[in-house]
Amino acid sequence: MTAPSGATALPTLQPLTSLRAARDCFDTLLAAATARGISLRTPPDAPTTCCGRGCNGCVWEGFFAAAMYWQECALQALADTEAHPTSPGAPSGIQSCA
Repeated sequence: MTAPSGATALPTLQPLTSLRAARDCFDTLLAAATARGISLRTPPDAPTTCCGRGCNGCVWEGFFAAAMYWQECALQALADTEAHPTSPGAPSGIQSCA
């Protein structure tokens, strides 16, 4: 299936192992959603409370798990839009995982 006119190919699932990779992923998926006229829920915020001691269950582990889930949901929303496009100008609402 081809992307709508002016839209780029769908991004693919990426490993998120750094804050930079997560932010790049968020930017790419939000841009792809905008190009397709859909809204995605806000990606997770980076933690601000890490103590740097390598705790079991570090806030960064939670962030990367949430970021991966957000990425999967965003990719699914984009794929669903590709499979079932709405009429031009029709509101599509905010896409999210249930």
